[in-house]
Formats: sequence, C-alpha cells, structure tokens
Amino acid sequence: MPNPVVHFEIMGKDKPALETFYKAAFDWQLQPVMDEYSMIFPGSGPAGGIGTSPNVDHYVSFYVEVPSVAAHLEKIESLGGKKLMGPMQVPNGPVIGMFNDPAGNMVGICEPFTPPGM
Repeated sequence: MPNPVVHFEIMGKDKPALETFYKAAFDWQLQPVMDEYSMIFPGSGPAGGIGTSPNVDHYVSFYVEVPSVAAHLEKIESLGGKKLMGPMQVPNGPVIGMFNDPAGNMVGICEPFTPPGM
C-alpha cells in the first residue's frame, strides 16, 4: 500500500508576511503553535504548517507517513537520497525526519500520529 502525503510546510524568513499572504490568497485558517510556526487548515486535504526557516532562506515541502522514520531514512540513503534530519520527536507531535531526494528537493517523513484528545 502506498504511503500517503499527510502534511505540507511553507517556510521562509518572514513568517508574518507568509501568513498574511496565504491567508488572503486562499482563505486558509491559521493557528499559531509557537512563535516560529503556525498550523494551516486549508479546509480539505492534509493540514500544513507555515513558519520561520532556521537553516535556509525558504522552502516548500511535504511529509509522507511511514511506519518508522529511522528505517525509512536508511532506505532513502540506500536509494541515493541524503538524510538531513531525524528521527526527531516533535513536542506534542509525531516523530519526523527530512531528506534530500537525488535532485536536491527537501522532503519530510513522519510516523503515524493522533493528537491527544482526538
């Protein structure tokens, strides 16, 4: 069974400007979860995040759900990808990782997660 896309991110140096732009452009609902990150609720499809990028000027990425971030990062590297981060436990969130594909695109992976109270 294929692994689904479950999250996306839009990151840049000016989070308030990005929030203003995407809220006005698409009427997305935003919920701040920390100073440098807000959740995006687009109405259908996967939820996303918008925030400040600490390591690069900007990027847009998506996250694919996998059973094990650690095992999948090993698989990614065996296929020619490059591990960038992870496994990392997000506070009150899933275990995540990020990699570059052979073309240099940054892609995220995450383990299944159900928020508390859901």
